[in-house]
Amino acid sequence: MAEVRFVQLEREEKALHLCRIADEHFLLGSRVLVVVGDENRAVTLDRFMWVWDKKSFLPHSLDNGTVDCMDEPVVISALERNSNQAKVLIMGSPCTEEFIGRFDLVFDFAETYDNQLAEAARTRFRKYRTLGYNPSMY
Repeated sequence: MAEVRFVQLEREEKALHLCRIADEHFLLGSRVLVVVGDENRAVTLDRFMWVWDKKSFLPHSLDNGTVDCMDEPVVISALERNSNQAKVLIMGSPCTEEFIGRFDLVFDFAETYDNQLAEAARTRFRKYRTLGYNPSMY
């Protein structure tokens, strides 16, 4: 069963946290999948991941369906497709329960700077709990 961790965001800086978490788990030797809501966000995150930290190198690939991502340690996708067989999922956008269940470790975000997004995160937190994931704050 996947371990679900929520990251509390008090400001609109999700891209930075997506990169930090991906980098942390890449350095631990884990394969990572970052799922975002659409192709535009995927392309934007791909570009940001190359420059987000001048002292860091985070090798990654954008899974747009035209390249083989199997050997990539970090993959960005707008689809629920685990093309690099990652065990760590970072959800830039919510994913289905079925997809979440395929990973060992899942990161979700509690965006407390926005009331609607915060309530949606609370709803997901409760849903994960009812599904037996026992979510925690990261």
